[in-house]
Amino acid sequence: MSLVVKPALAAAALLLCMPFSGARAADDRVCREYAVATMRQVHLMHEHPACNRGTGARWSDDWNVHYGWCRDTSYEALGAERDARTNWLHSCMR
Repeated sequence: MSLVVKPALAAAALLLCMPFSGARAADDRVCREYAVATMRQVHLMHEHPACNRGTGARWSDDWNVHYGWCRDTSYEALGAERDARTNWLHSCMR
């Protein structure tokens, strides 16, 4: 009895054996968009006194801080930071 392996099945088996990490660093376009969106959130924070968080990297007024951090972090971490700022803004603007 001979065993015939279909190419698609063989490729799927190889992929399952390879190490996988979802923690890829974000690309330039994503990081530019992330930094622009972050600056909008920072400006909103400053416009509403109840939302003012003072200083810290999350609320930095420096576009380059957000862009540089983005280039060295995962997509998952980007989403978590964006969500943390969004949640804070929603809670203090009520």
